Amino acid sequence: MFHQALQLWFHWVENWGYWGVFILMAMESSLIPVPSEIVLPPAAFWAAQQGSSMTFFGVVIAGTLGSYLGSVVNYGVSRGLGFPLLKKIGKYFFISEKTLEFGQKWIESFGSVGVFAARLLPVLRHVVSIPAGLLKMRFFPFTVSTLLGSFLWCWVLSWFGEKMIGSHPELLHSPEQMIQAMKGEFLWILIFLLFLFSMYYLLLFFRKKRFSSSACKNN
Repeated sequence: MFHQALQLWFHWVENWGYWGVFILMAMESSLIPVPSEIVLPPAAFWAAQQGSSMTFFGVVIAGTLGSYLGSVVNYGVSRGLGFPLLKKIGKYFFISEKTLEFGQKWIESFGSVGVFAARLLPVLRHVVSIPAGLLKMRFFPFTVSTLLGSFLWCWVLSWFGEKMIGSHPELLHSPEQMIQAMKGEFLWILIFLLFLFSMYYLLLFFRKKRFSSSACKNN
């Protein structure tokens, strides 16, 4: 069944162009399990072909705007429902109470930087807009962080797709192999992002500790 869904989504990108990218990336950011690895890479590859009606930058923008739309929907629904009601109905959308609590702690700890970073991390990128809505994070910082994180993710995916599929066009015939190939390529990027985020966390920790020490001395 999942194989059939992959094939369907793959053909949406091929046949619908920018609209296919936009719709699928909106779905991906709305907790519908559409792997972005089968949306942007082939679209960027097709955009690079002579006579294509798409461009690389157009693919990135369509993906970014789609991701933003899906995130705003999650943000608005979560903000309107609140934690108690969302906890009750979340199980029907594969959102556990632990996931909601972890997301809230993530946003409380890192704020808008956490939203930006989560857009670049597996799993978290799909759900981060939900705790942002639950905590009633200000919409402007949420928008800026989401757009920047989504743009960077879409650009990296498109760049890798253009280069990788250009060297291995047989991946176009197997969405599953494409997903595995892209995950392998992103391992070092993920490690680098985790390193940067660890440094940021340590900076916050030492700033908080320094502030606490200063407050104690003043008292």
